[in-house]
Amino acid sequence: MKSEKRRFLTGDLTGKSMIMDMLIGIVIGLVSIPISMGYASVAGLPVAYGLYGSLLPIIVFGLLSSSPRFVFGVDAAPAALVGGMLVNLSVTGETEEALKVVQVITFLAAMWLLLFFILNANGLLKFISHPVMGGFITGIGITIVLMQVPKLFGGNAGTGELVELLIHIYEQANEGVHLLSLGLGLSSILIIFLAKKVFPKFPIQVIVMLAGAGLTRFGHIERMGVKTLPAVKSGLPSVVVPDFSVLSGRFSDIVIPSISIAVVIFTETLLATSNLALKYDDKIDGKREIFTYSMGNLVAAIFGVCPVNGSVSRTGIANQYGVKSQVMSLSAGVTMLGILLFGTGFIKYLPVPVLTGIVVSALIGTFEFDLAKKLKKVDKEEYMIFYVVLSAVLIMGTVYGVVVGILLTQVTFIIRQSKAKTAFLGVVENDEGYHDLKGSMGVSIPIKNVVMYRFTGVLFYANIEQFCEELFSGIDDSTKVVVIDATGIGSVDVSAAERLVYLYHKFQEKNIAFHIAGHVSYVNDQLYDFGAGELIEEGVVRSRISLALRAEGLDRPYELAPDYVPVRKPFAKRFAEFSWAYGNRSDERMKKLVHTVAEEIAKEGVMDTVKLKEQAKALAKGYWNDADEAMFLNELEMELAILVEEGKLSDEYENKMEENILERDTQLTKKIGKQGEESIGRLAKYRKKREKAFQKKHPKAYERLMQERKERR
Repeated sequence: MKSEKRRFLTGDLTGKSMIMDMLIGIVIGLVSIPISMGYASVAGLPVAYGLYGSLLPIIVFGLLSSSPRFVFGVDAAPAALVGGMLVNLSVTGETEEALKVVQVITFLAAMWLLLFFILNANGLLKFISHPVMGGFITGIGITIVLMQVPKLFGGNAGTGELVELLIHIYEQANEGVHLLSLGLGLSSILIIFLAKKVFPKFPIQVIVMLAGAGLTRFGHIERMGVKTLPAVKSGLPSVVVPDFSVLSGRFSDIVIPSISIAVVIFTETLLATSNLALKYDDKIDGKREIFTYSMGNLVAAIFGVCPVNGSVSRTGIANQYGVKSQVMSLSAGVTMLGILLFGTGFIKYLPVPVLTGIVVSALIGTFEFDLAKKLKKVDKEEYMIFYVVLSAVLIMGTVYGVVVGILLTQVTFIIRQSKAKTAFLGVVENDEGYHDLKGSMGVSIPIKNVVMYRFTGVLFYANIEQFCEELFSGIDDSTKVVVIDATGIGSVDVSAAERLVYLYHKFQEKNIAFHIAGHVSYVNDQLYDFGAGELIEEGVVRSRISLALRAEGLDRPYELAPDYVPVRKPFAKRFAEFSWAYGNRSDERMKKLVHTVAEEIAKEGVMDTVKLKEQAKALAKGYWNDADEAMFLNELEMELAILVEEGKLSDEYENKMEENILERDTQLTKKIGKQGEESIGRLAKYRKKREKAFQKKHPKAYERLMQERKERR
């Protein structure tokens, strides 16, 4: 019986959790009132249809979805797309014609989603990157905000793209700005954002909505020129059969854009659902989700609602409260049922600027500029894609934004695949592996008369030239063996297979042995299929690099290239262990590590050198050696001096720690000194650099530390 129940409802269905989720559902239902009404208006529908869209569609989603935490309903992106379609079709919003057209659009979106389900289209999601969706959603959000801006100061909503919207805002402002309306709208936005910072779990949107209704009911602000919503009759929506006659003469203008709406619904919602599932380790069935979206939109179409999709903003609210199951969605639907039956009387008192402020706040919450900020630091190409898609949506419209984004993603993918990561390899004494000659360790040396070349990525027509050119650049008259480290090659195409055969014969002419090693066996199947089976038959391919070398009579210990000078001295391998692990972030990570240990010393007192070493090594996740410890102790001395200067650590504790540090540092210096003058020199250089920076930033603490060192030594 339990398993049958879980087929329909997902998540934690224990008694206590279900009760909590019911309460969360009530909050979501209340929050959905202003948000869904606002988006219905954006889609060209009467505001009541926003409430209808938060009734049965969310219940259907709750029953069918495999996601225990997501919220479904009338939301920004589909509403904006529908509103834009009505403008292009010259259909006036909130008219009988608009109701018919929107219903057909929603029905078509549901059918496209059903087709996506049949075709198992959830696999296509991997071809739409997060930056594309981020730029797209942010662009739509900005567009809707610009549409709504005139309503904040008593004007009418705009339509079109960026230029048209800016012109419309200017024209509306020229006609007159109603200051009370503007004050109400801006105050609503400000209150919501301040409340989110101070009380992030509080449903402030509901309070702002009720406060606005109270101002009308008791303050009669409508008499002062503030626009209010029309009255909404109590009762449930009527079931209406879609009128497909609206397609006559404009079939392509409605059917084709409806595909983009369906794509946006399934990509935005499934991507957001998948990201949320990763956070909570939920199991999501992508195909089942698309079916759920289709059924939710089919129900929406029956009641004349605009297309519905996942709401990131309301999902965020639900998760702030700790939602654990789709009981929340059922509770939200029942809450909306009660509102429609018994609680619509207050809607006529809602000031339009207040409702607009709530919608604008929700939209700003969907902007993904934080993602763009992160991309700017780590991936300039993805950063560019984000803003190109955003600009395309703003300037050309949503459909073109999707097309531009997908095209850019595929072009970027091909470019990246064509520029694979490569390296020439060598060996390190007393190490079994094969290492990049110019990598962060920089201590490997080539095997005499052997060229080992690592290629990482799919080997295909776009990068096979890079492969050949780089490989030949590493070969000279002394080369007798060439080994390709193919552990990172998961696939080859016919062009690559043909070129590998060419290389094999070319090297044969030069009396150079040629091997490809370490790849998965599937690559061998491809080589056979593409006519390069002789590479297997002739023993060119090997499962490991060591076996390829052994086939040419080379075994450990290998004879190394006599005149090769490594990038760094052998000690650098040990010296660079911490920086090897953390790369460009190593300085920042070391500072955090030191600060953590110093704060604990200030809190708990003196640590002996054994505990100090163990704690630092644990915090460094084991990327630790004598040189790392010596650098750590140097940084710790300076950090402790700062804590004394700030009054967080007593002189007595610092003196005792200084004694421990000095004792351990003396031991480490002796051990490192045995590695040679180069090792000691590098350590001294590091210390000098760090202490110079310390002196500049904390001159008093520096002078005090130097005086203490002088007295002890």
